[in-house]
Amino acid sequence: MKTWHEIRGFPLAIRLLLLNQLGVNTGFYLLIPYLATHLGQDLGMSAAVIGIVLGVRNLSQQGLFLIGGSAADRLGARGVIIAGCALRTAGFALFALGDGLAVLLAASVLSGLAGALFNPAVRTYLAQEAGERKAEAFALFNVFATTGALIGPLLGSALLLVGFRASALTAAGIFAVLTVAQALVLPARPAAPSGGGVLADWREVLANRAFLAFSLAMVGMFTMENQLYLLLPDGARRATGWDGAAGLVFLAGTLANLGLQLRITRALKGRGSRGKWVAAGLALMGLAFLPPMAVAGTEGNVLGLLPVLGGALLLHLGVMVAQPFVMEMIPGFGRPGLTGTYFGIFYAVSGIAAALGNALVGWAMDTGGRDGTQWLPWACCLALGLASAAGVAWLHRLRALPAATAPATA
Repeated sequence: MKTWHEIRGFPLAIRLLLLNQLGVNTGFYLLIPYLATHLGQDLGMSAAVIGIVLGVRNLSQQGLFLIGGSAADRLGARGVIIAGCALRTAGFALFALGDGLAVLLAASVLSGLAGALFNPAVRTYLAQEAGERKAEAFALFNVFATTGALIGPLLGSALLLVGFRASALTAAGIFAVLTVAQALVLPARPAAPSGGGVLADWREVLANRAFLAFSLAMVGMFTMENQLYLLLPDGARRATGWDGAAGLVFLAGTLANLGLQLRITRALKGRGSRGKWVAAGLALMGLAFLPPMAVAGTEGNVLGLLPVLGGALLLHLGVMVAQPFVMEMIPGFGRPGLTGTYFGIFYAVSGIAAALGNALVGWAMDTGGRDGTQWLPWACCLALGLASAAGVAWLHRLRALPAATAPATA
């Protein structure tokens, strides 16, 4: 009940953005996890071609975050959010309507560009509207995003019984509804004049050494968070010999997020600096890989699922501690007129790093499977988490991190 009361306390624009993120993640996860299977089994494409299609989507998104952030600063976040959702609608519709490689590549580019536009723009708008309540707003944003990430695969599995095209059209329909809702309801906010060119904005942000150091220190958070979809589900399946065990990882984390996220953020907000809690959250995320590592290599034992679920819950807890304060701090590194650019560069750095981190974890999983060192990927994540926590703690000791941010102006 407190969560719903908190939601009602925010202006209509923020409530719409929360629902928007629920819809974004629902639409994304009901389609993208099943795209590779569709390309391979339904369309008969080779692994190399599948990799190209998926890689183009990732590259279009990760490589263009900076464009989306700058557009939010210069054109206003509202228009960029609407454009991003409209492009995602078109991209997912193309996945449903086209089987040729050219059409699929176009769909990948459009859906990736869409994410590059609305991801930094949504966070920019949220930071501007929330004022001094940024931490609570981003905590609720995390709740809605996590819920959508759970609903999406469940809905996608059901729709696949009809066919992949039904999934793609449903996803496109969700984004179409979001586009219309934002165009009708989301208030327009004038963009603050930058006073220089786009390249000058980029140079200003890239010259901010504290921000770049923070962005690099945070790469562990995104890599570890991605293991909720890679390493932890694989560990649950291996421990029990049951494919459905992976679903319990998502369910346990989502329920914990719904019940605890806002309470944790509100409890920690007034107790010490943001940097301290970000470092603590990252350390907790790293330590979450210890329980599964202790039972790595044991298979077909139902009790082996308990350490994996315990690790997943600890990982979610670490995210709940750190992530809202990370999002709250990013606008505080620079002037309000560059909030979108800061978010864009932050997500570009983290996206590239997360891709490299996932490659490392994948290599460790393959190596551990061959050499009998199944603990190796878990140890890599543990080390990465502790290293990221140490980096943020070091920046905190140097007083290089912003304190609680003042209200941003559009």
